[in-house]
Amino acid sequence: MKEIKAIIKPFRLEQVLHALRQIKGLPAMTVSTANGLSAEHGAFDQVVKTKLEIMVPDELVNQVVGAIQREAHTGNPGDGRVFVIPIEKTVKIRTGEEDTCQ
Repeated sequence: MKEIKAIIKPFRLEQVLHALRQIKGLPAMTVSTANGLSAEHGAFDQVVKTKLEIMVPDELVNQVVGAIQREAHTGNPGDGRVFVIPIEKTVKIRTGEEDTCQ
């Protein structure tokens, strides 16, 4: 299992969500506002971005990353970035059920 974090331009969110909804077996996701600091030109300028966090089975990683990349792309600087991170373990808060994700 992997965690996919994506930082995208806020106005691309609906297109990205539409593409992700088409992927069969995709679990829930978290969407939040992120305040980024860009260090371009030697100064830190704050920019508002949207952050997606999605836990997916290994077999869906390429499909999810591809959908995000395709739909978030504008060709302009600041389109964002996608991170794929291994998950070692999950714990359901309500039940205490653990999954080692292996």
